[in-house]
Parts: sequence; C-alpha cells; structure tokens
Amino acid sequence: MTIHWVILILVPVLVAQRLLFRYLGMRKLSYERAFSVRSCFEGERIEMIERIRNEKRLPVPWLRVESQLRSGLLFGGGDNLDVSSGSLYQNHASLFSLGGRRQITRRHQVRCAKRGVYRLTSAAISSGDLFGLFRAWRTVSLNAELTVYPLPAERSELGLPAHSWQGDVAVRRWIMEDPFLVSGVRTYQNGDPLKNVNWGATARTGTLQVRKHDYTADYRLAVLLNVEDHAGMWQAVTDTELIEHGIRKAAGLMQLAEEQGLAFGFASNGHDLDDPARHIATSRAAGREHLIHVLDAMARLVVHRCVPFEALLGDVLADEEERCDIVVVSAFWSEAIEEAAALLRQRGHQVNWLPIEAPADEEADLS
Repeated sequence: MTIHWVILILVPVLVAQRLLFRYLGMRKLSYERAFSVRSCFEGERIEMIERIRNEKRLPVPWLRVESQLRSGLLFGGGDNLDVSSGSLYQNHASLFSLGGRRQITRRHQVRCAKRGVYRLTSAAISSGDLFGLFRAWRTVSLNAELTVYPLPAERSELGLPAHSWQGDVAVRRWIMEDPFLVSGVRTYQNGDPLKNVNWGATARTGTLQVRKHDYTADYRLAVLLNVEDHAGMWQAVTDTELIEHGIRKAAGLMQLAEEQGLAFGFASNGHDLDDPARHIATSRAAGREHLIHVLDAMARLVVHRCVPFEALLGDVLADEEERCDIVVVSAFWSEAIEEAAALLRQRGHQVNWLPIEAPADEEADLS
C-alpha cells in the first residue's frame, strides 16, 4: 500500500510543478549580452558580458542560452560556457540556475583573433521544470556589435620600395612647383607657358626669361588592395590568409601616412559586409579620425572579388583629377594591371607595387 500512496502523492506534485513552471517559469526573465568595448585591434583581449535577471519570486531550476557568432573570437575556458566552432560560425551555450529575484553577471575573456564585424542579434533561451518533464523556448533580441580592426603591419614588414618610400621622411611626398613661390628667373625652354615670361628680365638680358618657381610638398596617397590571390581568378578567393596579410600591410601603410601628416585614402575590389554589390572605397583625408574611419571600412571588407582589379584602377583613373602616389597591394602583377597602371602614370600619378607575401615564420598564438 505504501508504494501506491507514494505514487498518488507524487503524480499530483509532478503535474503541479510542471504546470507551475510551464506558465510562470519564463515570466519576468530578462537576458542581456554585450561586449566590453565597441572596437579593438586584432590580437587584443576584451570581455563578453552576460547578464540574466529573474524578477519573480519563483526560482528557475535551469536555463540554457544559445546563440551564434562569426568565428574569429577565441573564448577562454569556462565551466558554464560551451563553445563549438566551425570554419565560419561558432555556437555558444550558457547554463544558468537562478533563485527568486536574483541576477547573475558573467564575464568571459575573449581574444580577437581575426579582423571583422561581430554581431549579436538574437539568442534562444530554453527552460523547464525540476524533473525535465517540460521545456519552453523563447527568442530574445540582442543588439551588440564589435568591430575588430586589422593590426597594421610594422614598418619593417612593409618592404617599401627604396626609390619612393625611404629617405629623410617615412613616406614619399610629391614635389610640385608652387605658382605662388617665385625664387628667380631662368632661360626660356620649350614647353614653358607664355604667362610665366618675365618681360623685365628679358629686356635686361636680351634673351627670353621666365619666372622660376620654388617647390612645395603635396601630400596625397592612395592605397589600393587587390583581393585576388592569383591572376585569372574568378570570384572565390583560395588563399584568404594571404590576402589578410595584405590587408595588414595596407593598414600599416596608412598608419605610416597618418603619422607623417599625409592625406590618404583606401579602395579595394573586395565588397562591403552589408552591400555585396559595392566595392570598398573611402575618401581621402588626413588625421587620426580619418585613419579610424578607414580601418573601420577595412574591418567591414569581405575577401570576395566584387570587380576585377584593373576595373578598380580604371575607376581611379576616371575619378582622380589631382596626381598622387598610388600603392598597389597585390599578390601578383599582370599585363592587365600593368596596362591600367601605365594609363595612370601618363596622367602624372606614380604607381608602386607592394607585393603580398606570406610571412616566413607564421605562428598563431591561440592561447
């Protein structure tokens, strides 16, 4: 008879607690997840913060939170966080148990291994009763975003061409005649405009003399990144790590330009994260704020060809009215690229090629 009484008592208890947690278990539960910073550089360590709040008296025996995030963030080990990573995405699962009117905050250490934009848009919450007889699900909206800038390559890693990038200053500057600076006169030469003729000096010397202008520095730099890893490539990039190294080189060039006070801009035939039809291109300006703007665009760059690189050079030819230094960061140099570069040189631009080569000793610190 004892066992029957146990069953008679236990069954109503199980049913009652099942109904209780079914209708009240997910009520007055709130969940938040955020990053400790909005932006950082590759290799830096940050925190991902989870906060769950139970605002009712009824405890929550167990609660599981699952979400998905792009691969590229390395999480430190934790008893209550399970991370399973694939080549493109990683799944996170956190387990909680909350008493009535309690809040739990967890801080997970994260190493930002790869550049990119990491977004947390939603999470799935599941909970149930004490004995696993019932389970409920709910989706919560999140609004967290982390931008990881590419780590600019060191100057020693850039391999800058000696004829144009070395000297008293770190970055070559265009040297142009300034029409407002007159340093004297000289004998007329074929091609000199007649407006520069100094008639007083001509009368004194008996030979045609023109004004001699002094020189001033004009600081303009355009860095163009080719995401194609070999000539004749279609849209898919095979060696993405090689291109990532090129992105770091391009970032290093622009950091160097910012330090020297140059106006600089960036463009690539890879596309924007949120607009696959539009290739990356920034305006040209100087200063730290503009550098951050360019690094943000580089973080959003998807290594997938949007337009052929020679077409990008053609766009530069059409848009660039003032001459500037153009640095092409590319894994190869083809006849089509050379033809486009020759047209730019005819317009007065200087075009240099900075090859992308994988580092000799490539070691990944995943700790």
